[in-house]
Amino acid sequence: MSKPLEDYGLIGNMLSAALVARDGSIDWLCLPHFDSPACFAALLGDESHGHWRVAPHGKIRETTRRYVPDTAVLETRFETRTGVVLLYDFMPLSDDGERVDVVRIVRGESGHVQMDMELVLRFNYGQTVPWVRRRDYGLNAIAGPDAVELHTPVELEGHDMKTTARFSVHQGRVVPFTLSYHRSHRTPHFVPDRVESMDRTISWWQEWAKRCHWDGPGDGRRDAVVRSLITLKLLTFHPTGGIIAAPTTSLPESLGGSRNWDYRHCWLRDSSLTLYALLNAGYREEAEAWRQWLLRAVAGHPDQLQIMYGIAGERWLPELEIPWLPGYEASRPVRRGNDAAGQSQLDVYGELIETLYAARVADLAPLAEAWRLQKVLLEPLQHRWRGLDHGIWEVRGERRAFTHSRLMCWVAFDRAVKACERFGLQGPVEAWRRLREQIRKDICQHGYDPVRGCFVQSYGSSALDASLLLIPQVGFLPASDPRVAGTVHAIERELLHGGLLRRYSTERTDDGLEGDEGVFLACSFWLADAYVMLGRLGDAERLFERLLSLRNDLGLLSEEYDVVQRRLVGNFPQGFSHIGLVNTAYNLGRAMGPAQQRAEQNAPRE
Repeated sequence: MSKPLEDYGLIGNMLSAALVARDGSIDWLCLPHFDSPACFAALLGDESHGHWRVAPHGKIRETTRRYVPDTAVLETRFETRTGVVLLYDFMPLSDDGERVDVVRIVRGESGHVQMDMELVLRFNYGQTVPWVRRRDYGLNAIAGPDAVELHTPVELEGHDMKTTARFSVHQGRVVPFTLSYHRSHRTPHFVPDRVESMDRTISWWQEWAKRCHWDGPGDGRRDAVVRSLITLKLLTFHPTGGIIAAPTTSLPESLGGSRNWDYRHCWLRDSSLTLYALLNAGYREEAEAWRQWLLRAVAGHPDQLQIMYGIAGERWLPELEIPWLPGYEASRPVRRGNDAAGQSQLDVYGELIETLYAARVADLAPLAEAWRLQKVLLEPLQHRWRGLDHGIWEVRGERRAFTHSRLMCWVAFDRAVKACERFGLQGPVEAWRRLREQIRKDICQHGYDPVRGCFVQSYGSSALDASLLLIPQVGFLPASDPRVAGTVHAIERELLHGGLLRRYSTERTDDGLEGDEGVFLACSFWLADAYVMLGRLGDAERLFERLLSLRNDLGLLSEEYDVVQRRLVGNFPQGFSHIGLVNTAYNLGRAMGPAQQRAEQNAPRE
């Protein structure tokens, strides 16, 4: 039986990340990078597919956990009949961009506690059993290109293709474990003192968290924002600045269903909202690294612009099934790679050009090639904007004239015009102005239903879509326009489910997939943003508090939520959800928050 996603915490070092369960088991870890094959894959199967558990041997009376304040160091407290023990889990930061260690420190707090350790290494997503050899420091395990060293003073035993240990701790005793990865043809690196390493890691994260600019109400809101920002930092691939959507693959949008996707890639869809979240919080260095990743990833022929790329900007992300993994709660298939990378989505032009415009407004380092790239991208869009595409949600059905896609085409030309007007940049401004007005008229004529008084998901459709909530946020229409209020009311009537928002109705939209999905948390944050812009502050506060209540005890959110079973679903933790949390918090805390900044194209305030 799979553990609820709420049971997991995230640790990482901006190269890879691990999910640590409440019971002390690491059930997901990809080495050496986010998109590498997993060596612990119990999350998508069972313990035989790889895990690493450290926990008390006997009955546990109570388990509590937290992050060491303002850090990514996880502390789990086990209380037993004989004593209390603390388990610290973290991944030290890499000095060279390659080193990946997972450190686990057991510390006795009171009494004495007998502990068990069980290590089951299975490389290649739970398939490959490594060759394990004893060493004076612990063990060495090798399988093909991959190797790990386990450093520990505890005596280890091997049986049934597992490594186990039993040891006792009393008050003040510290027992460390370090799992250290290296390529099998390389020499293992030195493992330093683990307690000193934890102290350095704690200090680094707390200094990083101090950079957060929060002037909103309440320490609770500030803590939620900082935890989301730390989560986004953990999803950043430090060598390139790319930010992955989530560190997991194939966690289902509906339990037992087949809507299971690999989210260990970087989406352009998230780019502008990511930039606003980072800049408003004061993280200019991360915002600049994200912009630089964008420029490198999309460099090339404008007709080959993709909706997503790999962590280093890779374009080829073939979608394959992993047949030996049974899936989270039997949700199959398990996939690696994502075929949506080859889809046509016209909205990415607007996302990219708006992100680069917002970066210039925020006075990030201007680059002449960034403007040249934008002009090149706009050339094919002058003709392509009328085309059909798969839309922001990557439907796998027929292409359509999605209203949001046309909206973001309008954004592309609008921001290009404003870049020339505001910064004196050179371009065919008059042609862009004409196209901007042409697209506006097209959307208002074909994307709006005057009988219902709202915008619709696609031309000729009666279905609604949560992405329409972004109409006032991108500045297409002011929030005071009755068509905006009408769209918000219609979305409330038709897409709210259990007080939270679905992306669209799977009953009324043929997305080419079977089954249903949960409510989409990022869209629920967008609804709260729309409430703020409409002046419905009470509704915005209530919805925001409801969304905060869905976080697990460590402050983490997944992509979606099952309102019937009251469980987080989808890949976890989800960057898009945490971006939404940060932006909505600032929208509620400031008169000029990210939504209004975006609508008026003002510089994000730090």
